[in-house]
Amino acid sequence: MTILIRPHHFLCMLTFMGKGYSAAFVKNYAKIVERLNSGEDIKIVDGPDDICKPMLHEPDHHCHNGSVKARDIAAADKISEVLQVDLASVRQLSLPRSQVNTLRRAYEDGVFRIACNGCQWQEMCASIAVRDYRGCHLDPGQEPNSG
Repeated sequence: MTILIRPHHFLCMLTFMGKGYSAAFVKNYAKIVERLNSGEDIKIVDGPDDICKPMLHEPDHHCHNGSVKARDIAAADKISEVLQVDLASVRQLSLPRSQVNTLRRAYEDGVFRIACNGCQWQEMCASIAVRDYRGCHLDPGQEPNSG
């Protein structure tokens, strides 16, 4: 299977520690990160993705807001730059652990700041990065299993 991810969630995964909008959201997110840790591929999508699913039934969910779409555009641009791949044309990719570390270093260096501006989680994520991502669910320690 393939995990559907919008560009800014690609960044959110780097600091996911089991916190989120609701218990259902966190449970879903944890399962997605577990799938990533097992080596499942990612398909980049415009708009709501697999992470958004638990919130889509809520009348005031923000998944379609212009600010979120702007965050996706900024994130896609910076991720493409850091990973040297055009997310707009590739659309499906794997996330080897080396790329997790590359993205995390870029996050620490402030490369993604423009994509995180205005996010309610920005401060929390920055504090997680300062603590070397200890306790994060996305595992940078090993390459995915092959076979």
